[in-house]
Amino acid sequence: MGKSFLENTFKAELGKGNKLFIPYVMAGDGGIETLITTLKMLEERGATAIEVGIPFSDPVADGPTIQEAGKRALENGTTLQKVFEVLKESRKEIGIPLVFMTYINPIYKYGVERFFLDCENAGVDGVIIPDLPLEHHDLVREPSQENGIAIIQLATLTSPLERIQELASVTEGFLYAVTINGITGSREGFGNTISAHLNKLKENSQVPVLAGFGISTPDHVRTMSKYCDGVVVGSKIIDLIQHESFDEIKELINASKAKALNL
Repeated sequence: MGKSFLENTFKAELGKGNKLFIPYVMAGDGGIETLITTLKMLEERGATAIEVGIPFSDPVADGPTIQEAGKRALENGTTLQKVFEVLKESRKEIGIPLVFMTYINPIYKYGVERFFLDCENAGVDGVIIPDLPLEHHDLVREPSQENGIAIIQLATLTSPLERIQELASVTEGFLYAVTINGITGSREGFGNTISAHLNKLKENSQVPVLAGFGISTPDHVRTMSKYCDGVVVGSKIIDLIQHESFDEIKELINASKAKALNL
C-alpha cells in the first residue's frame, strides 16, 4: 500500500495500453455504512483507483453537486475518524489504490502526524489537498513521507511554466491537471487551449498526468485521454450513484480503455 502501490498500479494499467480512470465519491454520502459497497462497485466496473472525498463545511474547490454530497454526508454524521474506522476494518476488501481529497483544515484539526499515520493504517495511498499551496508543503512533507503517503499536486490552466515545473518536481503518484478555471462540476466543453495545457504538463512531469474538473461524458474521457494519461471524474459519478445508474458509470470507465481509444 501507499505511494508505491499507487505508482505500480498506474504503471501496470498504462502498460496494458489503457488510460487511468479515477472516479470520485464523497465518504458518507448515503451513510458511512455504504462506503465499502460503493468502492467495490467502482472497482468491479474497472476504476484504476478511487478518490474519496472527506466532507467539509467550506469546500472552496467544489461545485454544487459535490457540495451537496458533502452536506448530506455531514448530516449523516460522517467524520474523518469514522472514515478511517471503516477503512481500517474493510480496506482489504478493495484491491485498488485509494486517494483522499480533503482540505488542510480537517487535517490540521485532526493532527497532521496522526492523520498521516492513520492514512497508512487505513490503507490510504495518496492525499490531494487543494487549498494547501506549495509554499506551505512543509506542513505535511515529513509525516506524509514517513508513512509512505503520496501528496498529489494540482496544476491549473493559469499556472505559468515555472510553476508547473515546480509542481511537477514534487508531486507524487500523479499530477492533477485542472481543466477549467473555476470549481468542479459538469461542463459542455473545454477551452481551445486544453490540449496545449495538457501537453505542457506531460512534457514536464515524471509521473502520470490526469485531467479533472468538468469531465462528464465518454467523449470527454476519450478526448482528454488523447493528451494525457487519464481522467478524474467527480460530479458526474456522484449524480450517477445517486440515480443508481451503474451501467453509465461502466460506460464512462470503459471509454478510458485501449479498445475505446483505438490505441
